Amino acid sequence: MRTTRVAAVSMNGFLGEPATVLQAIDGWCERAVEAKAECVLFPELVIHGHCTPNTWELAEPVPDGPSVRRLADIAGRRHLIVCAGLSEKERDIVFNTQVLVGPHGYIGKQRKLHLSRDEVFYYKGGREIPVFDVGPCKIGIAICYDNQFPEVARVLALRGAEFLLMPHAARFKVWHDKPESEAAARRYSHEFLKKYALRARENACFAVLADQAGRAGYVDLWPRDSENQPHHAGAALIWGPDGELIASTQEERIREEMIVATLDTAVLARERALGNYMLRTRRPELFGELLREQVSS
Repeated sequence: MRTTRVAAVSMNGFLGEPATVLQAIDGWCERAVEAKAECVLFPELVIHGHCTPNTWELAEPVPDGPSVRRLADIAGRRHLIVCAGLSEKERDIVFNTQVLVGPHGYIGKQRKLHLSRDEVFYYKGGREIPVFDVGPCKIGIAICYDNQFPEVARVLALRGAEFLLMPHAARFKVWHDKPESEAAARRYSHEFLKKYALRARENACFAVLADQAGRAGYVDLWPRDSENQPHHAGAALIWGPDGELIASTQEERIREEMIVATLDTAVLARERALGNYMLRTRRPELFGELLREQVSS
């Protein structure tokens, strides 16, 4: 890799409002360019919303659907690498997918592998774990719940990933319209998501996380201020390959925001030159039990 400047955007993915969200993504990309970023991460399912009731109708083909075409246009005009989440449809099957586009168009996609319990009603799990060489670096993507399975990040690292992108639509707490309630939800979200520093440390990779932020709404079911709609407390975090936090959003208010950091190739080289670099010292011959399909009762 070479030293690369990266942005992570914590923003709302309004349910069933892709045009609104894509317009907002364009605006955030403009701000990322002003901050001299080369790559921008947006949250899981940000374009169509997380578990939107009419997900099947909204889902689009990748890469030939309108949302990916719009993302590619944004990336081309802004000269950026952009990673954003949407609902993908292939042969009437819907996947929770993160797409990657660059200045020259569509690069690739990662389908979420492990689905949370509400997602199984809308999506099918993916089966591939690709790594993308985007020029400045090699990128692997682990979507939300997939980050709780250390094997996913490990496989990405073994396949050459230098950056782990971690898009989220994580929901932890419902908050009320009181500052203390909002602050409690925000801090809880931050503290939980900070645990993923270990994925960076154990694989000597940079890691970039962006979570949805706000009440997602859906006017046909709930008013905008309803407590019964999806609540995402939001966060954006960037870690170095030593697991140290490089950049973070604030922890007091739930709002849309962007962080930017320069990821230095010398830091990656230093961590991977250590005698205890785990990808070099691990003993895979001892791990056959990981191939078992079920946990022993």
